[in-house]
Amino acid sequence: MQGKVAVVTGGARGIGRATVLALAKRGARVVVNDLHSMDEAQVVAREVEAAGSTALVQQADVADRGQMEGLFEAAVARFGRVDIVVANAARNVRKPLLELSVEDVEATWGVTQWGVFHACQLGARQMVAQGGGGSMVVVSSIHSFRPYSGASAYNGAKAAVNQMAKTWALELADHGIRVNVVEPGWTDTPGERGYFTEEELAAGGGLVPLGRLADPAEIARAVVFLASDEASYLTGAVLRADGGYHLRH
Repeated sequence: MQGKVAVVTGGARGIGRATVLALAKRGARVVVNDLHSMDEAQVVAREVEAAGSTALVQQADVADRGQMEGLFEAAVARFGRVDIVVANAARNVRKPLLELSVEDVEATWGVTQWGVFHACQLGARQMVAQGGGGSMVVVSSIHSFRPYSGASAYNGAKAAVNQMAKTWALELADHGIRVNVVEPGWTDTPGERGYFTEEELAAGGGLVPLGRLADPAEIARAVVFLASDEASYLTGAVLRADGGYHLRH
């Protein structure tokens, strides 16, 4: 990954942050995108610099096409190219169907589905224009195939991005661009604390066959593997990193 340029959406916290750092430690220059957690994004950027690489912090709403165009323009202006896209940003409004508003669904799909589309389409167009291929990794979820109650908009968005990623893998193969998916299970991220107490998270680990929730760094290693040349013959693949959670639930 030495010298390659990676764009990571939702890169300030959780899986995104861990992915940024894992890429940087392998020599990639990283565009750290986030919308709300900009102080944390700056901290991550300093950690990238401490790891001996270079970071560009770029605030943008992945649901906004114009802002995403600006993000990729800034990336190319700074680094000259884009080699890797990690479409990680997501949003989830957790309500049962009977209580969901149209605005709840639009907000979820705007980030979790459209955000992936914008990042990957713009990234792919840049990769094709510059030549030399590239790699894109979509961070999906076991929600893509398991219908968890209270998350119908999120479940649907994750199923959609899986299917889109496979379609893009087929379409972009002739350009040397690989597209793969990581499906994390229950992961110990800051975002989970908006829904669960520390006690509930600790108990949740007991539901996983491996006996604990995932650390974001473990999911990041799966993402980096798929993005790297070590996975040079993998495209359209779905790598499930859930500690076996789907085997029981």
